[in-house]
Amino acid sequence: MADSERIWGIHAGATGDADELFLKEGVIAVGWTKLGDLDAIKGSKETLKAKLKECYPEKKPGAIPVDAGQLNRFADEMKIGDLVVYPSKIDKHVHIGRVTGNYLYEPSKDQKYPHQRAVQWLSSFPRTSFSQGALYEIGSILTIFQVKNHVQEFLQATKGKSKTVSAVDDATVKVVASEIEEATRDFVLKQLATELKGHPLADFVAELLGTMGYRSRVSPEGPDGGIDIIAHKDELGFEPPIIKVQVKSSEGTIGDPIVSALYGKVAAGEYGLLVTLGTFSPQAKMFARSKSNLRLIDGRELVDLVLQHYEAFDSRYKGLLPLKRVYVPEPLEESEE
Repeated sequence: MADSERIWGIHAGATGDADELFLKEGVIAVGWTKLGDLDAIKGSKETLKAKLKECYPEKKPGAIPVDAGQLNRFADEMKIGDLVVYPSKIDKHVHIGRVTGNYLYEPSKDQKYPHQRAVQWLSSFPRTSFSQGALYEIGSILTIFQVKNHVQEFLQATKGKSKTVSAVDDATVKVVASEIEEATRDFVLKQLATELKGHPLADFVAELLGTMGYRSRVSPEGPDGGIDIIAHKDELGFEPPIIKVQVKSSEGTIGDPIVSALYGKVAAGEYGLLVTLGTFSPQAKMFARSKSNLRLIDGRELVDLVLQHYEAFDSRYKGLLPLKRVYVPEPLEESEE
């Protein structure tokens, strides 16, 4: 068995509904039922994309190339002799097999999963037999994907050298926890950047300030003199502190001139706040540090605040940022001897 052989990961539907088809019939399969036989269009991603757009007009443009890539992997790139890893949601085992057949269109065998390839299942292992990093990789959101980062671990399993990995000794736990956190941050920032471009981001920041105990007045869309939000604690907005907020929905770097211009509009006894999805230049940060009544919030800190106050958000913003509370491993700190 060559260490360089390819390993593919696959899922049996969102809820594992193709589990019995996979394990009892000795196949792996994918859906996309409206496409028909892929033999006529496999090998050409552009043709696949056009067919996907035709058959699934409701799909977002960004999903089309992702789907085309998965279908091309399954029908064309995957070869007889490749290994396949299937993490079952039903029996909670990781099944490893070898591809034994070329692509076949078999709607008569299973209408929901008509695109099939024969597989000889070699072995199965409890999930505890693998590192958290390996489990995270095969937990990909894609239906069909290539395993690249933990190839050796799965190859060792096929040689009977798999063993239960202690969570304490698993060096990948910290990496996985960090990757999950970063993926969540990236998702929040991307949603804000794409769905709340321009003035709508000011409304969102006002909502965030509301969860923190502030009342806000958002300037109408259009010229605002550099002030997008006036925030205050009291109902009428007379009592200090009064906070003048400028919001930038760009993902670039905000320089000192913009920060200085905002501060020029902050009167004695008032506070200035500049919020951006991007970052601030060193000069802008240095200027802000010299002013006790000026605060800068970049994209990363904005996401921190969103996650901290998420439960208090209005339902429309929870719909924009659908998140749920999960627990991730917190690795034990290594003691110094």
